Order: sequence, then structure tokens, then C-alpha cells
Amino acid sequence: MSGDQQPDEREARIESLSAITLATRDMDRAVRFYEALGFRMLYGGVNEAFTSFALGSSGSSYLNLTSETHSPIQFWGRVIIYVSDVDAFYRKALAQGIEPQFAPRDAPWNERYFHLTDPDGHELSFARPL
Repeated sequence: MSGDQQPDEREARIESLSAITLATRDMDRAVRFYEALGFRMLYGGVNEAFTSFALGSSGSSYLNLTSETHSPIQFWGRVIIYVSDVDAFYRKALAQGIEPQFAPRDAPWNERYFHLTDPDGHELSFARPL
């Protein structure tokens, strides 16, 4: 796009990095570690498969933990990117020949999201708060 062109307002746009999700073999140990550092838990806990902590004073970024019981850990983590319209971004990925892991869905942690995997195996999640 040249400097004088305006973006199409109907096009789905990337807006910000929302969170990074890290795999753990021991949720209890990991939650206690992050709590000891002063991370504020928003969702999940020591007995859950998924836990989310607020980062920073604005609370608009997150560190998530997900249980991974396979040895060795095959899952490095996940980058979560906020977009202007999850469903439109999903259609954009499909139109480019990129096959997401699943269609957009609403999550109990109040986001609409879908995942896809980049050519090197890194998982990307595209999301928007509900």
C-alpha cells in the first residue's frame, strides 16, 4: 500500500499482541512461581489445565499457562494476537490457502478466537474480546 492509500475499513486488521501462552508439565508449581513474582491470576489455578495472569497495570496483556503432559514437551507455547474481526480474519486466512485448526469459537474466558500453525510449527491464535 502506498503512503496516500487508506486501508479498507472492512478489512480485518491486526491490532495488538494480547498474550503469550507457555506450556507447563506442573501447573501447581508454575502457578505458585508466577504468583510469587507478583503476577495477578485472572482465570484458572493450580488444579486447572489453563491459567491466565494479567501483565502490567493496564491489564490488557496476559501470560497464560497450559498443561502439557507429554514428555518431552512438544508444545512450546502460543502467541495470541488481537484482530479487529475474528471471523473476517479467519476468512482472510482461508482465502490465502491457510487452513486454521478450527473455525472461530467463543471461549469461557470471554474471547472469540481460532488457531493456526505457521510453517515452522508455531501456534498463532487470533482473537478478540467478547
